Amino acid sequence: MATTDNTDPVPHLKPAEMSGLAKRLRARADSVMYRDQPHQAADLRMAAGLIERLVEVLAEIRRAADGTEDENTERHLRELLGGVHEQ
Repeated sequence: MATTDNTDPVPHLKPAEMSGLAKRLRARADSVMYRDQPHQAADLRMAAGLIERLVEVLAEIRRAADGTEDENTERHLRELLGGVHEQ
């Protein structure tokens, strides 16, 4: 039986684009618009922090892939990077 999925595929963002998204989310959370909605503001800040951490982890994976001499390890690490491109 086929299932339907109404979600859009996740776009492949460059690290700089991810960082920009995190900055926008954090700025929105800190804006006047969310002063009366502290839980939503906290969620936006948390999402921004998670995105920033993801950028750091992806950079570490990229450095490990660049630094390894083992072909299989390099291939696996680059597969983990998926569609994430350089800045």
